[in-house]
Amino acid sequence: MAQALVKIQAQAKRGEAVEVRALIQHPMETGFRRDDMGKPIARDIIREFVCTYAGEEVLRAELQPAIAANPFLVFHVLATESGEVAFRWTDDKGVVQSESARLTVS
Repeated sequence: MAQALVKIQAQAKRGEAVEVRALIQHPMETGFRRDDMGKPIARDIIREFVCTYAGEEVLRAELQPAIAANPFLVFHVLATESGEVAFRWTDDKGVVQSESARLTVS
């Protein structure tokens, strides 16, 4: 089960670019390695990451096995209205997790 640390400023002025940071703690096993007994370790990566702001999708990323463990994503959103910035990610096992933060626009 992955956990996320998300960072976004709580308040912004309308039209301001707001930096969003998300660090997802996940081992991101590629499926190419073997354990101590020589058996393949099953692939388990975060396949999809989606961010919505005030109900509108602002970022969708499809991650591949070459991504590092604990992916760190940084991007910007344009502050247009107060609302929730929601993050959702899905891994190879079908586990869907989410996190959110509130952005107040003045």
